[in-house]
Amino acid sequence: MSLFEKIRGEFVDIIEWLDSTNDTMVYRFQRYNNEIKMGAKLTVRPGQKAVFVNEGRIADCFGPGMYTLSTQNLPILTTLMGWPYAFNSPFKAEVYFFNTRIFTNLKWGTSNPIILRDAELGPVRLRAYGTYNVRIVQPEVLLQELVSTDGLFQVDEVSDHIRNMIMTAFTSSIGAAQVPLFDLASRYQEISNTIRQNMQADVQRFGLDLTQLLIENISLPPEVEAALDKRASIGVLGNMQQYTQYQVANSIEQSAQNPSGGNSFLELGVGLAMAQQVTNALNPGAAQSQQPPAVSPQPATSPAAAPPPPPQPQWYLSRDGQTFGPFPVNQLLQQGLTAQTYVWRSGMSGWQFANAVPELAALLPPPPPSGA
Repeated sequence: MSLFEKIRGEFVDIIEWLDSTNDTMVYRFQRYNNEIKMGAKLTVRPGQKAVFVNEGRIADCFGPGMYTLSTQNLPILTTLMGWPYAFNSPFKAEVYFFNTRIFTNLKWGTSNPIILRDAELGPVRLRAYGTYNVRIVQPEVLLQELVSTDGLFQVDEVSDHIRNMIMTAFTSSIGAAQVPLFDLASRYQEISNTIRQNMQADVQRFGLDLTQLLIENISLPPEVEAALDKRASIGVLGNMQQYTQYQVANSIEQSAQNPSGGNSFLELGVGLAMAQQVTNALNPGAAQSQQPPAVSPQPATSPAAAPPPPPQPQWYLSRDGQTFGPFPVNQLLQQGLTAQTYVWRSGMSGWQFANAVPELAALLPPPPPSGA
């Protein structure tokens, strides 16, 4: 190597930064104590800015492009260093490259639940999370406020601070908005914009711009969500009396299909009795209407003082898996009552053959005598 090449190698004549990462915001050009040659080539690529610093003081800034360094395009540095016109000697200066692209999909979220008062549910604990985007808009401000002498400033060095700022703004904004809990999902965009506007001034103090903030989800504790699901299920069911009758009918059908055996007709009767009891419990007015009317007190001498006759019991018949009725007792023979017909009325524990019920056995014709 010639003496000229050796001397020339001691000076930096190409200044550029090829970013191989996705999270570096600021990079200080490595010179290894070499001086920058006057007339060196400075390359600033799209999405970058370069800032020269002399002895801790910010000098000239360069946007995207290729430059040949001279006193003409380094006016501030020329003034700071007191260079004469057409100064051509090597010089020392720090060069910082700033990545001005938008850093996207940065995460934020609540580390602890936020307690808020909802008009319908009362005090509730909320958790929230989402994403935000940020970019550098004032490299000089960022250099002074956060970077300082950091030679490799990455986005995670500022993301934690911005995340804390978002949480403070989120808590204040959602508390002031007083949006009902059930309406929050429809107001995500509005709340996000409000939070971004409220904290923009604080972010700009660091030379940054919060380009977007999104709320992905606001959630309740699992036990509260489970209670709300039950509440919604009840609302979907609507008429509870019809729902109960439907459930009883399904239970009867499943019982009839039970392969383990059993008297399906007896189970049918029990099911009908249970359905009647549940219906009466859910509809007290209907139950009262089925009771015999109260006897009005009459004077002892009045001929109308005798109480009305008790209501006749209503009977149900079962044939071929189908239920018929109710019928009064005097109509049962007309409906095909036989000794082997299954019957049931209110008060019986289950279905029985007609000849096993004393009050119906008297209605049946006597069996033929046995053969000689």
